[in-house]
Amino acid sequence: MSQATASSSDARTAPLRSGFWLVVLGAALWGVDPLFRIILLKSLTSSQIVLLEHAVLFLAAAPVLWRHRAELKAVRLRQAAALLIVSWGGSAVATILFTTALSSGDFNAVLLLQKLQPLFAIGLAAVILKERLPKNFGPLIIVALAGTYLLTFGWTIPFGHVNSFMGVGSLMALGAAALWGGSTVMGRYLLGSMKYETVTSLRFILALPLLFVITSMEGAPWQSTGGIGASAAVAVNLLLQALLPGLLSMLLYYKGLNTTKASFATLAELSFPMTGILINWIVYHQLVTLPQIAGFALIWTALFFISAQQSRQAVPASADLSQSNKRSA
Repeated sequence: MSQATASSSDARTAPLRSGFWLVVLGAALWGVDPLFRIILLKSLTSSQIVLLEHAVLFLAAAPVLWRHRAELKAVRLRQAAALLIVSWGGSAVATILFTTALSSGDFNAVLLLQKLQPLFAIGLAAVILKERLPKNFGPLIIVALAGTYLLTFGWTIPFGHVNSFMGVGSLMALGAAALWGGSTVMGRYLLGSMKYETVTSLRFILALPLLFVITSMEGAPWQSTGGIGASAAVAVNLLLQALLPGLLSMLLYYKGLNTTKASFATLAELSFPMTGILINWIVYHQLVTLPQIAGFALIWTALFFISAQQSRQAVPASADLSQSNKRSA
């Protein structure tokens, strides 16, 4: 291979490598959410927090969407359906299902079932996006899932009886995993015909009406206790939550997803539980156990090899996807 050819190949694969790690970074930022949510939960319900967060995000996203409003003229029925899955399914309904599952089912069984999210995403990506998995991708999936298992449960078996998986709570956990996996795939589909800024803005804006309805049906009173100081703390934490694990994380995530296959991206999202473990260690002084260290090692090993496989692609997947969308328009 000549020097010019090698240089051209490096130039093509650089965006693919950086895109994958942008997805890793965006998903990792989701892990800082509890730092702000814990304080907010003292004054607000979960649905109220999400509603107010999306109201802040609406103010940030509306000018961006207005700037890219010309893209909305090209939206067809398929894109509209994908947008609803991303905004309503991935943001609102999946979170509600998972939260309800934790309160109504076996905690460990629900967490374990949620770990099936990458399998849903990979399956849907193969069917909807026609993504082909590279060689040795299967073993890397197993390594990554094993690492996530160790992060969550350690060496223990998280359930005592098969009945732990039977019931409404387990079905809700599976539904949440399927919606989150589907949201990844639909986001990748949308990036074939839209800029990542537009997809991010629509994700937040379209979810707002549904969150209004959910919060109204909940009927919880809006109240603030503790005086001006407490109200200011709530406002600051709400703003930080909306801008860091909300807006910034999703901008990084969708920018990276623009050049990353959905099947690769769903495993890159495993950086999320790793951040949670680090936050617990640094902020809440919870010791990191040997199984968690082993889980870290397995996940980062899988991410390293997945990144290497991603970088071998000659052309970003978004180019092919864009042509497919143009033909179907």
